[in-house]
Amino acid sequence: MSARPQRPAPFAAAVTGLGLITAAGAGAEATWRTVSEAVTAPSVLRRPELHDLPCDFMYTITGLDTRALLGVAAARLMDRFSQLAVLAAREAVADAGLDPSVWDSGRVGVVIGSAHGGLPFYDEQHTLLVERGARRVSPKLAPLTVVNAAASSVATDLGARGPSQAVSTACSSGTVAIGTAHQMLRTGACDIVIAGGAESVCSRLLIASACQLKAVSTRRDDPEAACRPFDTHRDGFVVGEGAGLLVLERLEHARARGAAVRAHIAGYGASSDAHSAVAPDPEGLGIERALRTALADAGVGAQDIGHVNAHGTSTVSNDLIEATMLRRVLGEHPLVTSTKAMTGHTLGAAGGIEAALTVLALQHRLVPPTVNLDAPDPEIPIDVVRKEARPGAFDAAVKTSLGFGGHNAALVLTRA
Repeated sequence: MSARPQRPAPFAAAVTGLGLITAAGAGAEATWRTVSEAVTAPSVLRRPELHDLPCDFMYTITGLDTRALLGVAAARLMDRFSQLAVLAAREAVADAGLDPSVWDSGRVGVVIGSAHGGLPFYDEQHTLLVERGARRVSPKLAPLTVVNAAASSVATDLGARGPSQAVSTACSSGTVAIGTAHQMLRTGACDIVIAGGAESVCSRLLIASACQLKAVSTRRDDPEAACRPFDTHRDGFVVGEGAGLLVLERLEHARARGAAVRAHIAGYGASSDAHSAVAPDPEGLGIERALRTALADAGVGAQDIGHVNAHGTSTVSNDLIEATMLRRVLGEHPLVTSTKAMTGHTLGAAGGIEAALTVLALQHRLVPPTVNLDAPDPEIPIDVVRKEARPGAFDAAVKTSLGFGGHNAALVLTRA
């Protein structure tokens, strides 16, 4: 009788740097402070571009002069989502203590997720075409709006000459990007990968469509309280802009250079619902498969998970389906939060931003509250942290993401 093949030992990638630009703060520590303390309100602003739509507001990054930070010439060659990605990447690389002028650039990869790329610029150029003719259309339309523009811009800015890739799996894009980076490091294709997501879509066309789909909140009388994951009165998500990037390294590479390791990406799982273009599988079987795959990949059990940063969009069906699945797989003990009420739903960037916040939760052993959760839905069968952050002695956490088209992804993160 032949021996059963042995399962490879779990592979963990070291997280050595974080970069965050969100409506909750410019920088990882500023964002964490706002999200964990829930004292300062994020910038949920009415946008003139959306003035007559049922949802005329979004989470907006304020006080950020990208032209001054990037240089006018460089900024002109990037749409806003790429600009945010570059700024987050610079912070993450500096946080990791890396010097791009001396690293082995061919061993440094970039994987950045985005759902919509440069859609606002596309909208702007279409209006110019219709109103002023073809000669007014910018020749930079393609390089600024393609989904891979953020990955290209980051690689160019940092001189990273390893694999440079874009991921576009709707709202799970950032999580899939980190999972892809984990796999690249596992195979030895790279020593370092900068991974996460970036998005900025103040697009009249997109928001009008989301309103028609009844996916976004129409709580125009109180925009700051409109995003309320797991609340009985939730009525849809609120779009946000931002970027969240992690520097991931092979553990031996990080140790060899004496890097401080913040946490580990210990496991990754992905799946497809094969169910609907816009709705998750009603039993949550797709995201369950992704989560169980991630747990097995990390070599940990459900009992080891002490915290979940949930997808938690504030839509009626998504929150209930995800919460029911989490209870089924992990039980009632993990402390669950959705940080979208402080950052907005940043679509393709969400997984990157929320993975970074999960790293910080592990480091601080502190779970941020789900703000605006005033009336918890009695049908939500999980322990959702509300009102104020809650400490917990946990060494492993999960980040889950669900995307339109049934794209699911999950990460298992562990303390360093």
